[in-house]
Amino acid sequence: MDNKLIYNQSTNVTSVSKSKVKELIDSSFIYRFIKRLIDITFSMLGIIILSPVLIVVSILIKLESRGPIIFKQLRAGKNSKPFYIYKFRSMKIDTPNIATNDFTNASDYITKIGKFIRKTSLDEMPQLFNILKGDMSIVGPRPVILEESELIELRQAHNIDKILPGITGWAQINGRDNIGNKEKVKYDYEYLSRKSVLMDVYIILMTALKVLKRSDIKE
Repeated sequence: MDNKLIYNQSTNVTSVSKSKVKELIDSSFIYRFIKRLIDITFSMLGIIILSPVLIVVSILIKLESRGPIIFKQLRAGKNSKPFYIYKFRSMKIDTPNIATNDFTNASDYITKIGKFIRKTSLDEMPQLFNILKGDMSIVGPRPVILEESELIELRQAHNIDKILPGITGWAQINGRDNIGNKEKVKYDYEYLSRKSVLMDVYIILMTALKVLKRSDIKE
């Protein structure tokens, strides 16, 4: 059984046995070392280089609406352990705590500066501090709110939660906000199975391209 693949029709994901999953998760020391080194280096450089942008965005958020500059929210992290993710606040403080895709009137809650920073993904910049802390990686499955129990359970079932969540990931460059939970799990599992430094670099480059084109982004 160890070398046989098992096809799960409910999620369209090809699962593997426990020994194979362990092999996939416990990737080589070199890969894990390089990945963490890249995370630390680029998060520190990002914070330093983008500090003027961080300051300007912070001022604009504070001038437009009442509430904190940084939006802190519990998300499911590695091993489904909750952690606080940091984002620039792009919505009013009375916004319901639900997933973006569940809003029918999101525009009623998004601020003017919020609309801009979400379109350009500038709202994600504070997550550089999450990466520096080790809560996240640059590349990995996007961490979801704890209320998204279906997606969390699907990830647990396929061991996707055993890796650090990321600012961007394989699912993000293959649909982002325009794909459902089963498709997200399919892409997340593909990343778990194929992850490498070259794949991470490819995902980062494709993410930058999609941000510039503003594609696959919902308000």
